[in-house]
Amino acid sequence: MSDSIANLQADWNRQYRQYADMYQSGQLSFISNLLPQTAVQFTVYQTLEILHKRLGNDVLRKALNPAETVESPVSQYADGSWLKRSNMVGVNVRTIGSFWNLINYTLTLPASHDSIHLLPIWEPGVVGSLYGMVSWQINPEFFDVSLASFVPALDSVEKQLKVVTNLIHALGRTIGMDVIPHTDRFSEMVLSCPSLFEWVQRGVKQGKPAELVDHSSYVYRYVEEAIWQFLKFHGAADNTQLTFTKDTFFSTDVTLLSDDQRSRILFGYPNDHGGRLNRRLALIRHLVAQGFETLPMTMAPPYRGIHIDPNDFVLDDFGQTWYQYAFDKPEAMSRVFGPLARYRFYESKDTNQHWELDFDRPNLPAWSYICRKVADCQRMYNFDFMRGDMAHVQMRPGGVPAEIDDYYDPLRAIKKYVQANGVPHYAFFAETFLAPPDTMGYGNEADHLEAIEADSTLGDLQSLVVGSKEFNRQFADYYTYLKTRRFAPNFTVMTADKDDPRFDEFYQAGNLFRYFTALFLTDMPSYVGLGFEVRNRHEHRGANEEYTKLYVFRIEDDRQPDKVTHGQFEWGQNADQFVSILRMRQFAERIWLDIAGRQTTWIIPPGDTKKYIVWTQTNQPGIDSPTYVFAASTTGKLPKKIAAITGEEVVFEEDGCRVYKI
Repeated sequence: MSDSIANLQADWNRQYRQYADMYQSGQLSFISNLLPQTAVQFTVYQTLEILHKRLGNDVLRKALNPAETVESPVSQYADGSWLKRSNMVGVNVRTIGSFWNLINYTLTLPASHDSIHLLPIWEPGVVGSLYGMVSWQINPEFFDVSLASFVPALDSVEKQLKVVTNLIHALGRTIGMDVIPHTDRFSEMVLSCPSLFEWVQRGVKQGKPAELVDHSSYVYRYVEEAIWQFLKFHGAADNTQLTFTKDTFFSTDVTLLSDDQRSRILFGYPNDHGGRLNRRLALIRHLVAQGFETLPMTMAPPYRGIHIDPNDFVLDDFGQTWYQYAFDKPEAMSRVFGPLARYRFYESKDTNQHWELDFDRPNLPAWSYICRKVADCQRMYNFDFMRGDMAHVQMRPGGVPAEIDDYYDPLRAIKKYVQANGVPHYAFFAETFLAPPDTMGYGNEADHLEAIEADSTLGDLQSLVVGSKEFNRQFADYYTYLKTRRFAPNFTVMTADKDDPRFDEFYQAGNLFRYFTALFLTDMPSYVGLGFEVRNRHEHRGANEEYTKLYVFRIEDDRQPDKVTHGQFEWGQNADQFVSILRMRQFAERIWLDIAGRQTTWIIPPGDTKKYIVWTQTNQPGIDSPTYVFAASTTGKLPKKIAAITGEEVVFEEDGCRVYKI
């Protein structure tokens, strides 16, 4: 622990009652001077005592009952437009250990951070990747033992998640989940519903294991037969009598066999994690021995046309060989994600002889399945929005079509399905980077975002050095999109996927400019990842445990030194940054009601060569005139006098960030 952090901790220990009282009495919307690393160490009793005094007995009692549902603060909206001005915080639950600790971390966040995005919450598969979901079960590692001991009724991770979403809503915030249009390559979904995915066969029997011998549209039928034979030989995992036919078992008609019934028959009961895993591994070995595997997911044009690279493979702990795939004709951003399989959303042309998809023939059961499963989760936990993973995927070589039908994009379909089933306020936060045309997907990405009806999008400001020509240009472009397009780009400060050693250079300077602008540019949404407030500058590479990105995986193999983590996430020791951001938050508390949601009037707008920006709020009918002017420097220094501002009183200043009162 650094001396500065130790001093902050000592101050908290001396004055915690005063700081907590200001929150509990409603004077502040967050607990001031509370370091996040201190907050996540609160006992369950401490947290409940604070919540009881803040919320009152009746609200807290309701929120702690998983059978009850606390209404969302945005439930009155008729659509997801509220997300276009949200200041979102992204949380990788692995970094804080459990869902319950999300409440402790939220105590450190002011009300201006009004949305919480949870990175994937599902049970993970290969290398423990959160994005390689292996089932629709909630990740059991996010269960809090202390909470269950203190409140015995909360004896499952599902109940604890429901209570946490209740409390987030009771605290006036929205909460969203990741929606992932792919799974682990040998997930329970893949094995129980082969027709929803693309399968290939390697040449095992022909003695050519590193060659594809069949990538036709019909391979999934052979896989169904192989799985059925496995099931007949080993019997049902839940002892169900197999009195039905293979076609009934694999039918996508849920009136014949529900998703849950099929899963129990094939793998066993949901809470038997070890039994389900062993059963799945046995089935995988059975299929791989015959050369069957799912086609791995790809990113960016040309998407299709891949082959096995015979020189690139790994051996797993069971002695099985896993070959990597490569593009036949790769382009700049082409990537193959070996551990993942995308749903087969479209049929292929000519039985996939030339790797072409027929976008006029959607594979309807795949669309129905993923829409239904996401809606079930939304309903169970009362999520307010989804972060659509890899929303930039646009596979049509001709770009965005002139007419957008119901089967243009699965994320769009999911949003509309949930809204149509009683949740009109359900919003869509898209993971796209506003890349140039034909880079991350075919065609224009902004057109694609409008076509998929995204409410807001991540953007790529977090991947650029503050003050660089490219950063300034993109910032200006994003604000133009905000005013001219139907989606809202985020002023993204940092994401959990960019808190990575490879991106240290982005956060060695300009951090206060990022945070100040994201907070006070009130007509533009923003996104910041957990831990940014104390993140070390990393002028030299830090330990792996200091980066949230490396907790997206569960790699404990020392043969991968750049990714392996040992033990818990280590919070940053950047006390100076914490104090500066704290001062911004405290000032925001005093003026937030005057500025929240207000339109911006630029005095000095962002541009290629601008070293600082200046803005105020637009005069709007029925609203008082603007009261404040905001100035922020990309270099960390503002001139003592700004020509465009005369006579106003400086009411806040912090390292190149300044607020004037008009």
